[in-house]
Parts: sequence; structure tokens; C-alpha cells
Amino acid sequence: MFNKILIANRGEIAVRIIRACRELGVRTVAVFSEADAGALHAQIADEAICIGPAATKDSYLNMRSVLAACELTGAEAVHPGFGFLSENAAFAKMCERCSVTFIGPSAHAMELMGDKARAKDTMKKAGVPVIPGSDGVVRDIGEAKAVAAKIGYPVMVKASAGGGGRGIRLVPDEAALEPAINAARTESLSFFGDDSIYIEKFIENPRHVEFQILADSYGNVIHLGERDCSLQRRNQKMLEEAPSPVLHPALREKMGAAAVLAAKACGYCNAGTIEFLLDKDENFYFMEMNTRIQVEHPITELVTSVDIVKEQILIACGRKLPYAQEDIHISGHAIECRINAESPQFGFRPSPGRITALHMPGGPGVRIDSAVYQGYEITPYYDSMIAKLIVHAADRDQAIKKMRWALAEFLIEGVDTNIDFQLDLLKDSDVEAGNYDIGFLNRKLEAAKQQGGDTLC
Repeated sequence: MFNKILIANRGEIAVRIIRACRELGVRTVAVFSEADAGALHAQIADEAICIGPAATKDSYLNMRSVLAACELTGAEAVHPGFGFLSENAAFAKMCERCSVTFIGPSAHAMELMGDKARAKDTMKKAGVPVIPGSDGVVRDIGEAKAVAAKIGYPVMVKASAGGGGRGIRLVPDEAALEPAINAARTESLSFFGDDSIYIEKFIENPRHVEFQILADSYGNVIHLGERDCSLQRRNQKMLEEAPSPVLHPALREKMGAAAVLAAKACGYCNAGTIEFLLDKDENFYFMEMNTRIQVEHPITELVTSVDIVKEQILIACGRKLPYAQEDIHISGHAIECRINAESPQFGFRPSPGRITALHMPGGPGVRIDSAVYQGYEITPYYDSMIAKLIVHAADRDQAIKKMRWALAEFLIEGVDTNIDFQLDLLKDSDVEAGNYDIGFLNRKLEAAKQQGGDTLC
């Protein structure tokens, strides 16, 4: 076991990792920017060190500063959490050169799965179902038109290095293809430093279903069931649940086996997520692999009783998985709502400021992953998510009811939040029935806008 782990992140995920380390008897080092001097993760870690100014490029994305902090504190390993450096293969290589263990997959696996075009080709060769589209990166508009004509419109233009909904464009016909490619390339270059794109067939009204996998360094790979992440606004997840309300045991087994096959195809080790699109006819297609811990990992932990963050650390230490696939059982139903400091009534714009009053819900089956406290200053420099509210109950109906009252109890004053929006969403009859897809929330918001409002509330 490591003696000391540095957490190269901030906010609730940094706090989550610190708590897992405590239970494993591992000392922790928090890194923080000047804007995060009063942050919770910096206060509760065994050690804390400032690594730069507020701007992420000068602090949380500064690889040299993070590794210098490891050297100064004697940390033997780095846990990157999600976002920031978590899927940065160059950082993983730097850690290796500095004899610091990167708690995550190899740089090779990250490079392979981070390049969406190469990832798709790898899955195709391994026999994992993939969405019809280009064979790798599209080089020019002539090739793009040929591919789109072959698979048929509408199509999706996607950034090969993309993620988080960036660099994606829906193209209804040939006239819209070139502008969409130019826009996707510009956005991808800005966010990821890579303007390569590929093309896929647009799957009408699919669900976004992802499988959590764990893989050790001995070739053992298992999945922990699925999460349904279809409730999204502009490709950003808002509410997730496990298990999916539309999967039956036979389909779950089939998709789970494909997820394990996908992980093995890239020689994966540690925790990861295989994301699929599922159509109304139960056809599913590999979309991408996230080579890190996911924001929504708590719902899987609650329905499987597996601590995924602890498993990440233990796998990185060289331990074999203590579970076989037959040891994993799904129990009950869990839902996660992402609580953001934003104003739904004003187009979901971020709402920085000081939290003047705070009351968090509790009780059996209620979990909150957060790093905020009364008096905490939410700065404009980072992501607007300030908490994850997670509930677990015996079945989906009870989980929905529990989440409703938990949201109703959640009080945050001083900044705007999406709590009422989430509550309104869980009162929607289609959501209650599990009748939704990736485009559901966008359609709802557009309909509300046409009627004179910007939100469901």
C-alpha cells in the first residue's frame, strides 16, 4: 500500500478520494490554486500545497507543478480524479518518468481510447458493435461527403479528441456538412488542441447507457452493471440512475459482456467506463470509453456495494480484483442529481458567489458528495457543479420519491442553483415512467421556450 497519495484535483471528487484514502490508512496531499486557499479539500488533507494562480492552466493543469508537489511532499502516487489531468497521457508518462504511480490506466490505453476514431476502430476489430461511420479520421470535405452519402443522413460530426459534449455537430443534410465540420474542428482545436474529426450515423432517439468496469494488472476484467445517463442538456449529463429502467437481464448480460470485451481489447487496467448508445430496438453501439473515475460513480457504488475509488487505489498497488463477475449483484435502485450553481431561468448561466445559508438533506439511503460549506465562496474559475445528491432505495419508484423529498430539503442561499429544476424534472410523468432518451430534455426545454419560458420550472 502507498504511504502517501497526492490528489491532483479539487472540489467534491478531491474530498471523496481523501475519504477513501483515510479508510485505507493512506496519508493525503491536497494541491490547490490561489483561488482555492479556503477549499475543503485543502483543509482536510494531511498536507496541502499551493500550485499556482486561479487559472487552471497555471495550477490544476500544470503538470510540472503537480509533480513538483509530489517531490516536495514525498507522495508516491497521484490520483487525478476526473477532468483536469485525469485523461492526459502525457501526464501519465511524466509520472512514470518521475517514479510516481498514476492511479489510472496506462498512457497507451488513454491514448488509444482518447482518440475516438482509433477507439472505434479498435472496438470494431474486437467485435464490439460500433455505430456505422468513417473508418478513422476524415481528412477532407470530399471524403466526408462520400462517407455521409454512404451511411445516409442525418449524421454526427465528432471531434476525435473530444469529450464533455465538445466538438459535436448534428448534420441533417449535405448542405450543412461543411459548416458543421468547420465548427467542430474549431471547437475541438480550442478545447483539445486537435482538430481531427470523424463521422457517424445519427442514431434516432437513443439512450445513453454506460457500463462501469474494473480491470486489474493480471488480466481480470469485470463490470459493475450499467448507469442510464440519458437525461442531458446539450450533451451535459444532469441526472443519472442505476440500473437503467429499460434494460432486462438478458440485454444487461449482453451489453456487459461487450463492455468487458472492449476493456480487454485495449489492455485496460484500473476503473473505466464503456459508453453505449441503445436504440428502441435494443441494438447497442460503442460510443466511447472514459479512462477515469466518472462523476456518476456513486450510484454504481450504492447498488453494488463496491467502493470504486478504493478499488482504483488497490489496483494501482498491484492487488488482484477480489471479485469475479458472478460475485457482482445489483441491489435496489439509485439516482444521482448534479447540483450546480447556475440559473436555469437565465439559460443555466453560472452563479458564483458566497453561500450564506446551507442545509443538506440526510436520512437512510441519502448520500451527498460535496465540498461546499456555509460561507464557502464559489468562484467563477471552475465547473459550476457544487454537489452530487444521491439516493438509494429498494426500487425505482421509492428512489424517485426519496430524491424528491431530499431535493425539497436541500437549501442553498447566496447563489442560484438548479435544485428546483431537478425537482421539477423528477415530477415529469415521462421521467417517472422511465420514458426518455438523450434528446428528451432538450425537446422539453425548447417546448418551454416556445411557450415563453426557458426552464421546466
